Amino acid sequence: MANKLQTSVPNRITDYVLQYAQQTPNNVALVFNGQRVNYKELNRRIDECSKALLNIGVVKGDRVAMLCTPGPKFYTVFLATVGIGAIWIGLNPKYSLAEYQYAIEDARPKVLFTMSEFEQRNYTKDVLTLYQENDFLEYLVATHSPIEGAINYPNFLANTLSIKKNTYITAVQSVASEDPALIVYTSGTTGRPKGAVLSHYGLCFGAKIQSQHFKISEPSIICNMPINHVACIADICCTTLVAGGTIHFQESFNPTLMLKTIEDEKIKIWAGVPTMFLLQLNLPSYSDFDSSSVQIILWGGSAMPEQSIKQLQKTGARLKVLYGMTETSAHTIYSAENATLEDLRDSIGFPEQQMPCRIVNQQGIDCKRGEQGEIQFKGNYLMLRYFNQPESTKLAFTEDGWFHTGDVACWRNDGSVALVGRMSDMYKSGGYNVYPREIERFLETLPIVDISIVVSVNDPIFQQVGIAFMTLIKGNIPTSQELKSLCQNSLANYKIPKRFYIIKKMPMLPIGKIDKAKLKKLAMANINLEDQN
Repeated sequence: MANKLQTSVPNRITDYVLQYAQQTPNNVALVFNGQRVNYKELNRRIDECSKALLNIGVVKGDRVAMLCTPGPKFYTVFLATVGIGAIWIGLNPKYSLAEYQYAIEDARPKVLFTMSEFEQRNYTKDVLTLYQENDFLEYLVATHSPIEGAINYPNFLANTLSIKKNTYITAVQSVASEDPALIVYTSGTTGRPKGAVLSHYGLCFGAKIQSQHFKISEPSIICNMPINHVACIADICCTTLVAGGTIHFQESFNPTLMLKTIEDEKIKIWAGVPTMFLLQLNLPSYSDFDSSSVQIILWGGSAMPEQSIKQLQKTGARLKVLYGMTETSAHTIYSAENATLEDLRDSIGFPEQQMPCRIVNQQGIDCKRGEQGEIQFKGNYLMLRYFNQPESTKLAFTEDGWFHTGDVACWRNDGSVALVGRMSDMYKSGGYNVYPREIERFLETLPIVDISIVVSVNDPIFQQVGIAFMTLIKGNIPTSQELKSLCQNSLANYKIPKRFYIIKKMPMLPIGKIDKAKLKKLAMANINLEDQN
């Protein structure tokens, strides 16, 4: 499936801002708390911020970190940073001080932009600790409320007159398409986070491909994902920018606010991870909102339950499943335009022809249809490397350049891809390989089940067994024996979970995904408690 890359893109992701500032200067680029900023004004703000960065000595290759929520300041600083060849790092407001310290010490940024507070948390003590304990951090800039010892953002922007026009132009023209633009730290669920270095080409090419699949003229979309996540930067912001669309920023995910904004602003693209959709669909007031403006509904990151797909189909919008990773800079697999309920439930779609894809077994041999293997990708849109981790970078690729996703998949008869699960999630029970997603998919077909997650725990007899956690939609709570009986009709006995737990809601990670590590700890604690009784 390796096709020659055909889509051409500019050198910098910021070239698109200049393009639309010239072609459609009055079109709205972003909306935040009632404020609307057109492309002409956005371009002016980015130029101003870029010159301010040059003024304090930021040069090509320097790192610039930012602790902020999605909004105009984040978007401006990100684009200004990468536009002069520096490398941007986003920090999640939900991080602990230890998590901030890890990212800062690893990336060693010259500048840290930061807000002072959000959702009743004050960041002043944490950011001052970071600033005072790391000599390489030369500047601390307060983007919103003042912080003692930090430069206020207006003052940061004030001293740009000393930057000569030629200096700015030289910095801009020095940026090549293969240069790094940002570092995105992985979640670190299997170890310490790794910083995936993404290039301008990866952002531009990936965003161009995505916008071609979405087929929306002048798209509008809501961005409420944390700024340290590839979904915020690449999938929403860069893709919308490439298409000359409008981003409606919200500082965090609020299901009611998101639906209200879709109605009020006539949003064309409704996107998120499945958990976000579930929280919106389960609102008692969901049916009161008008989503008729939505032309396409997109989700990725995990599977969508069948009942939710059926609800979304009633909107009349096109539905599309997406597959991608931080390291691929964008989505690489898309469901077909005419995808059925079964396709949307059981498949992640068809690989993008310009993003070479293969599924291989442990010997590196291409898998036949129905045969399970690791899905891999190849191309210069992929991450450049893991920052400061040459050994991890080497292990991430085959000798001939294919990227190891760590995901197990298989080709379906129609040429689409069925995702089996993460290689790291797989466990052995009685000598058999078990992939939790297969069990979860079955449980979610039950009318009463909303979400199901299966984790594994050690077992003295079978080596490992599955523990199922579920949230329910309605109806009577089934007994464990009833659930086991239902499983026996559709699953091999070694795949049937040993325990079933009904919980009110799933624990969540800051990026909106379910915290499987927390569920695993809960499962182990409950198993140990039962063993003692």
